[in-house]
Amino acid sequence: MEQRRSLTGAAVRESAVVAAICLLMIVVLPLVLSEFRLALLAKFLTFAIVALAIDLAWGYTGMLSLGHGVFFGLGAYALAMHMKLEAAKDGLPDFMGWSGLRELPGFWAPFDNGLFALAMVVVLPALLAAGLGILIFRGRVQGVYFSIITQALALIATLVFVGQQPYTGGTNGMTNFSTLFGLPLIETSTQIGLYAVTVIVLGLTYLALRFLTGSRAGAILVAIRDSESRLRFFGYDPALVKVAVFTLSAAIAGIAGALFVPQVGIITPANMGIVPSIEMVIWVAVGGRGTLYGPILGAIVVNGAKSGLSESFPDFWQYFLGAMFVGSVVLFPDGIVGAVARGVKKLKGARSASLTAGATAHDLPSAGRPLEAKS
Repeated sequence: MEQRRSLTGAAVRESAVVAAICLLMIVVLPLVLSEFRLALLAKFLTFAIVALAIDLAWGYTGMLSLGHGVFFGLGAYALAMHMKLEAAKDGLPDFMGWSGLRELPGFWAPFDNGLFALAMVVVLPALLAAGLGILIFRGRVQGVYFSIITQALALIATLVFVGQQPYTGGTNGMTNFSTLFGLPLIETSTQIGLYAVTVIVLGLTYLALRFLTGSRAGAILVAIRDSESRLRFFGYDPALVKVAVFTLSAAIAGIAGALFVPQVGIITPANMGIVPSIEMVIWVAVGGRGTLYGPILGAIVVNGAKSGLSESFPDFWQYFLGAMFVGSVVLFPDGIVGAVARGVKKLKGARSASLTAGATAHDLPSAGRPLEAKS
């Protein structure tokens, strides 16, 4: 009972800290950052949400997905379809006219409703992940074979979206959005509002996953990662748990995609292919998987470095970025968070050893001084 009270108190304190950080980011940063920098940060925060989703699947459950770009893209396309219909004003989206369509396709019509589009942001990636997960995990496919299948999913999705140009915009994707739920995207207030919503969603996602991974269910996820066969021996069904985690992870990635598209103003198949999917995994690896705050840090640091290097060294930034990835993996295999934790542990150990040595020297008689006789 005492331990449960302690855990509840820790959860309340962590929630208060996260809420304070979110409030600080929403109130202060729009005042000190330019409009461009604020939009850039908002984009990085959407990537941080995806990184959290991948960390849940990979860092805690041991499922290395190389296809999360697909779920991110599905969420983005679901909201983009609604924004294109808003911009078309009862007409056809521009790319459909260029592709020779004369009527709106039937599956597009429901996306005219904003609530339906918001629901599809979560439902589409979750359904795809659940269906794929049932096929994969019921067949006990795991490890590198799971990673290869998810990577193939990213390739197939890219080819489908590129090939279906009349319905998806093809290689160019969807752009030229004007409003979101009636709010003009060009207005600064709308962009600040989208940034604030992104911060809130990131904070809520972090807390939800913190409570999940800190609960008994979180212990089961770690047990699946470390020894799935032993967990099965104790009567659990790892396949069912993995399907649920993979589905939840995909849904979170879809929400991130929906936040990404109105702030960046474009979504294309290039945002959901193999390369962006692998980049998402790199964010988690650089930050430190299995920590939750590590992936957030990794997404911001890597994308911040990518942006800064491309501005300072437009011809060579990709070499610097590659060197940073390789260096991080070689020098910090457990990520930035793991390296910092090891450094702090070493410092504490050195300080403790120094205090112990000092106490021992104080207790020992100095050279040439006779021992005092015990009374």
